[in-house]
Amino acid sequence: MIALIDYKAGNLTSVKKALAAIGAGVFVPEAPDDLAEAGGIIVPGVGHFGATRALDETWVGAILGRLGEGRPLLGICLGMQWLYEGSDEAPDCPGLGLLSGRCYRLGGAQTDADSRIKVPHVGWNSLAIDGEASIVDQVATGSQVYFTHSYVAPVTGDTVAVTEHGERFAAIVQRGYVAGVQFHPEKSGDVGLRILRNFVELVG
Repeated sequence: MIALIDYKAGNLTSVKKALAAIGAGVFVPEAPDDLAEAGGIIVPGVGHFGATRALDETWVGAILGRLGEGRPLLGICLGMQWLYEGSDEAPDCPGLGLLSGRCYRLGGAQTDADSRIKVPHVGWNSLAIDGEASIVDQVATGSQVYFTHSYVAPVTGDTVAVTEHGERFAAIVQRGYVAGVQFHPEKSGDVGLRILRNFVELVG
């Protein structure tokens, strides 16, 4: 069973439906102790990085405890950004810190008035697979997925796919049993379902 974490930062319904479509069992834990029953964990999310404050020390401890037992973790959109050390969107709010680096606003120093790109970035973009990892098994370079976000994660050694919207940024990351996607696989058709299947297979 996969635990889908609800920290009031997005609608879980579409993620549940996508997991059901690929035959994965899913439950929404009401308390950190409920994660003891999870074979894998998904942290979804949309909106402001500050929303991750709801994942307090007890939740963090439970999630890290399951990871220590070899149970995989997938972050989606805001959930992926939470895997890093933090984000400029909420500088005083720490991330989980499993991946090195900080998230930053798309467009960098450009002002909204003279920006050459639209922020937030909303719509379909292609993936450039930039590494080998189980989360991108059978996902081809050029595959289209659906994004909606204003902040991005840096391209690091953990990046296995990038996309570009004015600049290159991490679209898919994986380090061992920890993976993240900046886009919404539950809204990305067959490619998104393939990525969710890859995570479920990592769960075993």
